[in-house]
Amino acid sequence: MTQRTPIYSLSLNARATLDLHSLNNEGGEGNQIQTRMVNIVGQDGQLHNVNAVSGDMYKHIHAEHIFRIASERGDLPLCAGCRTFNANRINADTGFIQRTRGMSDAATLDELLRTCALDDTHGILITEGGRSVPRKSVIEFGWVVGVPESVKTDSYFHVKYASERSEGKRGEDREGTDRGANLGQAIFHRPASSGIYAAVCHVELARIGFNDITQIYAIDEQQRVVRARAVLEALLYTFLETRGAMRSAQAPHLVNLEGALTYSTKPVPAPTVSPLNNNYPEHIEQTVGILNRINNGDVVQLKWFNSTAELANVIADLLETTSPYSLRYTTGV
Repeated sequence: MTQRTPIYSLSLNARATLDLHSLNNEGGEGNQIQTRMVNIVGQDGQLHNVNAVSGDMYKHIHAEHIFRIASERGDLPLCAGCRTFNANRINADTGFIQRTRGMSDAATLDELLRTCALDDTHGILITEGGRSVPRKSVIEFGWVVGVPESVKTDSYFHVKYASERSEGKRGEDREGTDRGANLGQAIFHRPASSGIYAAVCHVELARIGFNDITQIYAIDEQQRVVRARAVLEALLYTFLETRGAMRSAQAPHLVNLEGALTYSTKPVPAPTVSPLNNNYPEHIEQTVGILNRINNGDVVQLKWFNSTAELANVIADLLETTSPYSLRYTTGV
């Protein structure tokens, strides 16, 4: 294989400007859809109530992109559940459950890592067969949170016109809309949020294919490289095509994406500083410098990007030149 620079861990710290989106809602009350709001402490030390999109949603988006990459290219194994993007994933693979019945937890985890790239990278709790065997995800997403004073949610009035004009239909409309609404119309209110959002993500590339019980890799180096490339490629696609609620009529306007990507070439955590802090660029740069001083070398790299194109270029470079770092313990490979 071509010699590649090993990556132990990688972090993405970004500010995304999203306009007129409704990616994550809490449900509805009457004819009003409620958007998700969270309480955070800003860099001023004060509590703020801001719009946010859950990390669960971004993790699901990333998993879907890996599923599509694996389905298209054929060089990434998927279990029977993941081949249909079943939410239960390997728990829906009856063949795997039968093969691993009676196996130890360590052997079961080995079989999982060999069977499915999606369960390897995104983690799963095996619960079928009366067991509870966890596989921790190698990728972690935080909430994508509105920067205080830089995000706003409004509610917009909509009307659904009914073509059926029978008396029975008009009676249904009267019951389902506000008092005084015109007959034959269904009135509802839909939220849309716009602003600057802080996003953080961390990827433990060194743990791809790694059995946390035996401390040994269950797959070969070539397959680990293929999986690492899929993880990084899907990370880019996650921010280029942000899926979520109500996209059919409120696909978000991605105005800009800027921030820092850090990665380490030895067992040193790639630093993350939340972009909720306006001074996060200086903090990241200083942290990288200190980590390199502690390790007597440039073991942590910092790449800045000021647009989606620049982030795409950074990740494209990594896809061409890097591989996942190999952990080596006394019982390891």
